Formats: sequence, C-alpha cells, structure tokens
Amino acid sequence: MEKTTTKEIIHKLLELAGVTLNGKQPWDIQVHNERFYEMALRRGSLGLGEAYLEGWWDCEKLDEFFYRLMRSDIENKMKKNWLLMFRIFIAKFFNLQTKQRAFEVGEKHYDLGNDIFAATLDSGMSYTCGYWKNADNLEQAQQAKLELVCQKLMLRPGMRLLDIGCGWGALAKYAAEKYGVSVVGITVSVEQADYAKKTCQALPIEIRLQDYRELNESFDRIVSLGMFEHVGHHNYHTYMQVAHRCLKEDGLFLLHTIGANQTGYKADEWITKYIFPNGMLPSVAQIGKASEKFFIMEDWHNFGADYDKTLMAWYENFKQHWDELKSRYDQRFYRMWTYYLLSCAGGFRARGMQLWQIVFTRNGLLGGYQAPR
Repeated sequence: MEKTTTKEIIHKLLELAGVTLNGKQPWDIQVHNERFYEMALRRGSLGLGEAYLEGWWDCEKLDEFFYRLMRSDIENKMKKNWLLMFRIFIAKFFNLQTKQRAFEVGEKHYDLGNDIFAATLDSGMSYTCGYWKNADNLEQAQQAKLELVCQKLMLRPGMRLLDIGCGWGALAKYAAEKYGVSVVGITVSVEQADYAKKTCQALPIEIRLQDYRELNESFDRIVSLGMFEHVGHHNYHTYMQVAHRCLKEDGLFLLHTIGANQTGYKADEWITKYIFPNGMLPSVAQIGKASEKFFIMEDWHNFGADYDKTLMAWYENFKQHWDELKSRYDQRFYRMWTYYLLSCAGGFRARGMQLWQIVFTRNGLLGGYQAPR
C-alpha cells in the first residue's frame, strides 16, 4: 500500500475548507517551499504561521483563506497528537499570567513602537474593536465605540472613572472631554503610558504604569477595553474581585473583551508566540463563573462581526503607510503584521471569535438597566 505524503494530507484537509493548493482563487495558497507541508502538518497553526513568515507560502487574500479555514471547522477534523495534549495540559495547570509576567505583553507587543500603531490605528489610537452600526470609516467607528461605552456607563460630570488597560488614552481623553469625569488609567506598557500622559496632560487624567492587582481605591465607574484577554483563566476570579472592591455600591462596570465560543485553556500558538504573550480568550462560562460572586450582569452585547471591519481597516492603514516604516522594520515584520491582522479578520468573519461588552453592577440597578445600542 502506497504511503500518503504530507502534501496529500494537507491537500485533503484544505479541500474540506474549499481551498486548493496552488489554485487560481484569491483564497488559494501558493506554495514556494515543499517544507511547508511538513511544518504545517506537524506544528499546526504555529507551523502554518511560521512557514508564512519564512516566505514558504503566500495567499492573495489571507483573510478569505482563514475565513474558509475556520468556517469549515478543520481543526476538529484533524487527529489530536500528544504534543498538542501536552501543551493544553501545561496551559491548564500552570499560571502563565502571573504578576511577574504581567508586563511581558507590554514589553513584547505594546512597546514595539508607537509608529507602528499610529500607522495602523485611527487618529485617537484606539486598539479595540470599533462600532460600525452607523459608521462609514474607522474614525467614525472608533468614535462611536467610545460614545457607546460612555453612554453604557451613564457617565456624569464629577464622577471618577477607572480605566483598566487604558492603552494610549483614547477612552480616558474622550470621557474627560465629553463627559467631565476624572480618570485613572492603568497600563503595563511604558510606551502607552508615556504617550497617554502627553496627550492627556491638560485633563483631569492620571496615567499609571501599574498591574491591576495592585488597585485598592474607590471609583464611581470602571471600564476595561481589550485588556481581559491578557488576564488568563487562573486570574479571572482575582480580576473580578479587584473590580468589585474598587467599584462603589451604586457603580457600573463595563467589560469589553474578545471572547471564545467554547471554554479553553490556551490561545492560538502563533498569536501567543509572535503577538500577545500569555494571552487567552475567555468564554461565556468562564466570565460567568468568575463574576457571579461579585456582580449582577445587567447587559451582554455581542458585536464581534464588527471586528472584521476594524481589522481590515487597520490592515489597509498599515499597508498604505509601509513605505514610511520599512526603513525601521524588515520584510519579516511586514509579513508577521499582515498575517496577524488578516488571520484575525478571517476568524471574526467566520464567527470563530466574538466581541462582548458586558455591563455589571454590584447589587442590580433598581428599576432595571436600559442598554443603549
């Protein structure tokens, strides 16, 4: 009996997703190096991504390739191997998001260089999903997201707002200017903190380089946009406990996070190695279990499909500004950043990941909570 080659196996697997090796459709992949097949089969998503970084394969529309790959549920059609099971075991039983590791994602990702993010993001430097309900472009979508958050928090002049994972200060600045609140923003990124301090210096905003576990003071409102993905399942309970102790009795807490469709204990291996160290996506069950002792869930809003549009807009910005960046970043970085943005866009398009905004209160809002949309 003739032995099946790795190329034949990859060919059959990709066929399940409607993708043809060296085909003519824009989502088909073009293989330049035969070593691609072995790496992709043996190392899964990590091998697929690393082979792309090496230039071993290309695809005209990476976002469409990943959309088809994820929508076909191809991973669950592949046999699990012992190496994968060992990695799941490690992630499940060891805390990769300890306090000692808290600043690693800041150093390796958010401190890459503000020029990269300025080229990729909107003018306000919002690095979370935009709200595209009535938006025609990225600027409008990010402004709409900030406004939606402020409305959901029912901000009023004189309130004190805590922004956990404040990024480059986009929300803090918007809330202080438009709603007259004072803000404490915390981040684990030196570059983000320096940038936010400069852009917010004329406003009642304090930016701190601080881990969330060190917080122990009182706030009228708490918000966290795109930071919970770095917390890790071992720390979800602690995170909710910190938010609870810092939120006033009648306060509101808005959690904005990417979410997984099923409970898991690891993130995509390529993403954790090259983009977000120690990250993982929470599930509905994990958020519910961590929060139930501390909060009443008032509203749960899913607009995950909007992340597809956001990521595609980021990619177009990055591509348009590459000529200004390429003297400082090499072609491998260009392929890495492209792969990151477009693979994630395809994932959200396939509804393999979600984007949730959840509003919590400590004791339940009397009369009920009316959520703006």
